[in-house]
Amino acid sequence: QVQLVESGGGLVQPGGSLRLSCAASGFTFSISRMSWYRQAPGKERELVAGISSDGGSTTYADSVKGRFTISRNNGKRTLYLQIDSLKPDDTAVYYCWTSFSGNTYWGKGTLVTVSS
Repeated sequence: QVQLVESGGGLVQPGGSLRLSCAASGFTFSISRMSWYRQAPGKERELVAGISSDGGSTTYADSVKGRFTISRNNGKRTLYLQIDSLKPDDTAVYYCWTSFSGNTYWGKGTLVTVSS
């Protein structure tokens, strides 16, 4: 079955960096568009970044442009999100997402907490 397993979250000080990973299995990762979403406490889930199947096209939410970088390694079936210049407003659970054949799939998320 489809599995998306996020990792790499943690507690980091403002201005710090993290690299999130999403290990994918159970589907053809190399032909699937992938995205990162996040959900902050008390807020709706929002799209953070997306990447095409070959990694050649990326999109970002305005709030993270210039600080977040989405990438993928199709050989390792892994999606990444490099997060730099972290702010307290970036505190959220970060989710890996994909959709194909009319279905949507989510990971269980990894918590990023930005605090001094």
